[in-house]
Parts: sequence; structure tokens; C-alpha cells
Amino acid sequence: SDMAVFAVESRDEILQYQLGRYISSNEAAWRIFSFPIHERYPTVVHLAVHLENGQRVYFTSNNAQARAETPPATTLTAFFALCSSDLFAKSLLYSEVPTYYTWNTSSKKFVARKEGKRVEGQANMYASDAIGRIYTVHPNNAECFFLRLLLVNVRGPTSFQALRTVEDRVCATYREACQLLNLLEDDSHWDNALADASETALPQQIRFLFAVILTTCAPSNPQELWDKHKECMSEDILRRHSSDIFTPVIFNQALLDIECICTSIANKSLNQLGLTIHLDRSEVDQIEHDYRRDTSFNVEELQTFVSENITKLNTEQKVIFELIMSRVQSRQGGFFFLDAPGGTGKTFLISLILAKIRSEGGIALAVASSGIAATLLDGGRTAHSALKLPLNIDATETPTCNITKNSGMGQILKTCDLIIWDECTMAHKKIVGGSVKLTEGYQKQRPDFRECIDFAVWRFPPNIAGDTKVNPCRRD
Repeated sequence: SDMAVFAVESRDEILQYQLGRYISSNEAAWRIFSFPIHERYPTVVHLAVHLENGQRVYFTSNNAQARAETPPATTLTAFFALCSSDLFAKSLLYSEVPTYYTWNTSSKKFVARKEGKRVEGQANMYASDAIGRIYTVHPNNAECFFLRLLLVNVRGPTSFQALRTVEDRVCATYREACQLLNLLEDDSHWDNALADASETALPQQIRFLFAVILTTCAPSNPQELWDKHKECMSEDILRRHSSDIFTPVIFNQALLDIECICTSIANKSLNQLGLTIHLDRSEVDQIEHDYRRDTSFNVEELQTFVSENITKLNTEQKVIFELIMSRVQSRQGGFFFLDAPGGTGKTFLISLILAKIRSEGGIALAVASSGIAATLLDGGRTAHSALKLPLNIDATETPTCNITKNSGMGQILKTCDLIIWDECTMAHKKIVGGSVKLTEGYQKQRPDFRECIDFAVWRFPPNIAGDTKVNPCRRD
């Protein structure tokens, strides 16, 4: 027989510290004379940075109106006011102000220091060792980022408008002012990346690359990049219009595609990303855009992929492949669940089924419960993004998807041949149930939702023998 022995040991960390602490004669003398133990030097003053009328305001229901009419001053607005009334302040950068002025928290004003080292040539001006530090701003917050960049380099601005004025020219944006002052880096590396992509990539891929550059790389001059490479990004749209001349309508459609990608990546419009172009949304219907996103695949590449890989299917994979394709081609439809351990070829089989349907002109919608799983599928998206699933599933007993029948995704759901949901077991059962109700609602013109395949990835059955093991089913 075995016997386990254990004991609970009590550890008093405070007592251990007291017993183990040693105070030398030097430390004892230092404490007896009350010399400082901790010291911070020099003084650091945090300086606010925000867009015009963008300062933080605290209010209650009683003073909300008054606060909105007269928002409190910040160190930034006080800096502008100081530069308007003090000639010496006009020679300072924003971060240099705390050296010569103190911030009065009650009056919300900068007050000249009365002690310190006297400033030569300035009466009653004293300098201290205090330093100012402006709060950092992420480049994704573009206009505020460029405003901060101007504050670091421009001396004595008297207002937000004066800050973006360069040689008597009032710039429309802070980015434009930074460009005129040569404060931004060169975009040659992004220019070269797009030029290289135009040699080998499809227009759709170049648009995606441009959207990634806009949303994640903070280029200095997005407008210049667009003007230089807009034709190679619009060649497929030109062919669809059966035209030989690029027109504003074609470029407008390409920009709408790019904005849709930017919205999916960073939830920002082109104007927010520095591409100040007016988009005519009446020229291109959003329904057409959503439909094109799920149908604009390279058919030749898909056919090559299918021909090269269909012979690589093993016996079990081939049974499932043929069963699914027969249901798609016969328009019978049904529900299928695929379950297998990792590394057994689920993604390979799914990719082959998607490529087969799309190469024949069909529509196959690929969604996944996680973003990582979605990236493994060609044209894959998260289920929440594609099906507009609700985030707070506990708010209602039967969650519904926010897709109207006349929307772009509504048209896709009406005409698609196959819906694949990877990692469906990772989703809440309410989400899966809501998605089933959604697809059934869009297939009312088809009897019992049987002409659209819903294929949920689960696990391979242990033994597959025709239809005896892989049957259309619905599992709650």
C-alpha cells in the first residue's frame, strides 16, 4: 500500500522581513537626521493633447448644458491663450512651457514662475528644472497624431487654426500641415511595394494590399499613393465595364472596395485614414459590392487547384466530397457535420469543396467561429462578421442576425449553394440556432431549406460507408 504525507506550512512574510532586516549605522544616521529617503527629480508635467473641442468633460445631469457651452480649459487651450498674451511664450514649444510657467489647477491657467534661474533678457522670468511631456497618440488616431507632431515642432501657436497654418496658408488637415513642413517620412517603400505587386498580383489583391497599408502602416501621403497606382487597382473593374478608358465611375468603384476592406480591418472610412476623396455611393450599389466579394474569384486558378488536389483525397475524404457535391449539383441540400482530430485533413477537404463549387460558377460562403480559423479558408470570414451575429447573446432568448433580405448579404444567402461553418462547436448554441433560423428565412422560396447545403465542420465519423454514416441531420 502507498501512503502520502503532506503538511501545511504557514509563512508570515511580514515577520520574515522584520527578522531579516538589517539597518547599518549609515542608514541609521541618515534617518536620525531626517534626510529624504525617496526623491523624484526633475518634476515632470503631463501636457494634454486633443483635437479642437475634443477635451474630456465631466458633467452631471444638473450642469450638462453649462459644461457643453463652456468646456473647461486644458493645458493645450491654456497654452494657446498664453501665446496670445505673452510674447515670451510665443518663442516656446508646448513641451518647454512648464520650465518657465506653473500650471494652476484651480484657475486652469499657466502662471509665470517666481523662483529659479533668471532668464537673460527677460524681466521677471525664471527657469526651473521642470520638464513637460505631451501624452503619446497612436498613429491610427491620425489627425490627433499629426496635431501632436505639430505641437512638438511649431513654436508659439495661438489657436488650433494657427497650428495648421503654414506660410499664411491655412491647411484643411493637420496631416497637410505636417507635409508642408516636411515632418513626415518618405512613402517610397510603400510606393515600391505597390509597384512590385502591380507586376504579379491581381487588382483585387493590390486593393487589399493598399487597404492594409492604409490601416496598419500610416503612410504619409495616401492620396499620392492612390493617384499613382489607381489604374492597376481598377483593371478588373475596367474589364467588367467593357471599356478601354478609365473613368471616375471605375475609380469610385475601386475606392468603395478599398473602403469596405478598411472597414473590415480597422472599422474606419477612407477619410479617417487620410484619403480625402468624395465617394459617390449612388454609382455603385452596396448589394453589387457584397455580391462581387463572394463571386470574384480567379476561376482558372481554382480549376487548377481542384485538378491538382482532387486525386490526393483519401477514401473517407472522397466519400464526403462526392456526397456534398452530389447534393449541391442536385439541389437537394441538407445539414452535414464533420468531426475529426487535428491534422486529419479537414481544412484540405473544405478548401477543395469551396474551390470546386466556385470554379463552376457557384457561390460558397465560408465562415468560422474564430478569426484564425477564418484565415485558413479562401474567402473566409468570421461568422459574426458575415452573418451579423449579435454580440450579447444573453440579452434575448432567441438571438437573430441583423441582415435584411434586400441587403448584399441577403442576396448572397438567397443564391448561395453551400455554407461552411468551421469550428461551429466553438459557438454558443443560441448563435448556431439563430443562424439556422436566418438561413431558413432566406430560403422560403425553396422547400424546407433543402437546396442550400449547410456544412458544419466537426469530426470524421469513425467508419464511413456511403450514406449510412454521413446523413443530413440537425443537432441542437
